[in-house]
Amino acid sequence: MLIPKRVKRRKQHRGSLKGRAQKGNKVAYGEYGLVAEEPARITSRQIEAARIAMTRFIRRGGKVWIDIFPHKPITRHPAESRMGSGKGSVEYWVAIVKPGRVMFEMAGVAEDVAREAMRLASHKLPIKCKFVKKEAEGGEANEG
Repeated sequence: MLIPKRVKRRKQHRGSLKGRAQKGNKVAYGEYGLVAEEPARITSRQIEAARIAMTRFIRRGGKVWIDIFPHKPITRHPAESRMGSGKGSVEYWVAIVKPGRVMFEMAGVAEDVAREAMRLASHKLPIKCKFVKKEAEGGEANEG
């Protein structure tokens, strides 16, 4: 699972999920992408489950990029603990995903294979997603 190697401050505020994605809203590395249509917190377990679903379907054929990373810690108090006594310990890590954010990218496979792999991955995520192709506005010229 994905977690940060080291962090400066272990506990954060909750933050907000308002607005659309300003960064990471275009297919950058691959030919196809999976784009979020709703705001959500995606846990590292969900990211890993989606990655496994995709790579199993394409049978290690193409290449998969994960464009989101769980930087945000989510804290919890233990069950049946009394009120107060500060903030709880970190339970898991999430990636904040806003609408329009490209979460996964894929290259090196046929479009129908990529579409089905992304569909399987989207079932592992708690939000609506859509399949997109890379725009042809000069993007292929700088691919190696």
